[in-house]
Amino acid sequence: MAYAIRAFLLTGLLTVSGCGHNQSEAAAAASEPSPSAPDWRAVATSHDRDRLRHWRDAWMQALVQARAADPKAIADQSDLFAPDRALVQPLPPPGDYRCRTYKLGATSAGLNGFVSYPAYPCRIAKEGNVLSLTRYGGSQRPVGLIFNDLPTRAVFLGTLMLGQENQALDYGRDQYRDMAGFVERIGDSRWRLALPYPATESKLDLIEITP
Repeated sequence: MAYAIRAFLLTGLLTVSGCGHNQSEAAAAASEPSPSAPDWRAVATSHDRDRLRHWRDAWMQALVQARAADPKAIADQSDLFAPDRALVQPLPPPGDYRCRTYKLGATSAGLNGFVSYPAYPCRIAKEGNVLSLTRYGGSQRPVGLIFNDLPTRAVFLGTLMLGQENQALDYGRDQYRDMAGFVERIGDSRWRLALPYPATESKLDLIEITP
């Protein structure tokens, strides 16, 4: 039953946002009555609930390594990388944005403790009583839903699209593709998605979201 709920929420709604259905199907789905806002805890896998529970451990471990690798970058973006920067009203309004990924910490020897990538277009869209986030371009593209949680944070659950893929995997099917993190507002028209303990490379991925 839990998997069926996850599949309905994260496959059904994500296809509306452009990951598999045509426009007529999306329009029909959008015209249906919206369900009550779901609780992310009923959707998240046990593995992702554990990752979110230990977010601060991931952040502090990653920050130490990132600061050692590139202290100037960390100092220049202190608001972005500070774990307790979150402000009230964490949900970005629907619209088009730029998403820039930073990888902090390294999971094995030989990997850099801090890596930044170029910004790519992304979109926040209304999907019933939740929001969706879809990134376009690049070899690693997050796509998922954003759920209300606390006054200073929302919860993101989704999957990672790779390479030339044009459709997201069902959430919960492959834990190495599943993504879980917190969406927080860190300034005027500036948000971040913090992903503790991603499946590969880093200990914390931070995605800066700006207009």
